[in-house]
Amino acid sequence: MELTAPRGARALRMRRPPGAIELPGGRRRRMRAERRTLALGTVALLAGGAVGVTEVARIWRRGSAPLPVDAAEVLDAGAEALGQTVEVAIEGYRGGSVAENAMLNLLGAFAITWSITRGSTHLIRRRGPTGPFRNLVLGGGHVHHFVPGIALAFAAGGLAVVSSREGLHPWLALPFGAGVALTVDESALLLKLDDVYWTPEGIVSVQIGFAGVAIFSALLLALRVLRRGEAVVLEEGDPPARP
Repeated sequence: MELTAPRGARALRMRRPPGAIELPGGRRRRMRAERRTLALGTVALLAGGAVGVTEVARIWRRGSAPLPVDAAEVLDAGAEALGQTVEVAIEGYRGGSVAENAMLNLLGAFAITWSITRGSTHLIRRRGPTGPFRNLVLGGGHVHHFVPGIALAFAAGGLAVVSSREGLHPWLALPFGAGVALTVDESALLLKLDDVYWTPEGIVSVQIGFAGVAIFSALLLALRVLRRGEAVVLEEGDPPARP
């Protein structure tokens, strides 16, 4: 039987990106991949969020802010505990080694760049070019964002290797982390050598990105920084720590 292409409005509704037409069994594979992606995203969010919430609660218990059961204004007490948590993080960062701070900067640049990139590409796909969010086209060809990503990572990594000033490493970690995020986000295109960004195969990029954030968000270094900051702010500061 010959299949005819749909016409008119029906054709518009059925239009999909090149390579995204699902073959038999493709929907099941896509759903399984999306479930894995959701699981990885949940792990990443929980890992990062749990550290922040736990640290605020820890500072609230040990710092100068009155506990919720003793506070006349719980919101004011919470704001004081949050402020002390920020102070702890700043002091811990200042007391860290160059390598430690470079790793933290890399983590932050990676997570923020990857999130913004994935969000902007989704916006472009759903609504087309919107404000500053639009595809980069040179000479009639679409420049994928792994291209500037690789350039950023190579340039920052090369400068870090040849530079004799270790103090530059935390700063170079920012473009390096951003470049890695841009490259990881399109890793499926590099693995498949095809534009599969929005196909089931392209979910590999999402999974790798979420997995990278989840692994980094174990935040072992961040916890070490926070504990060091606590030693400065809570133990050497004016307010005595509560038992």
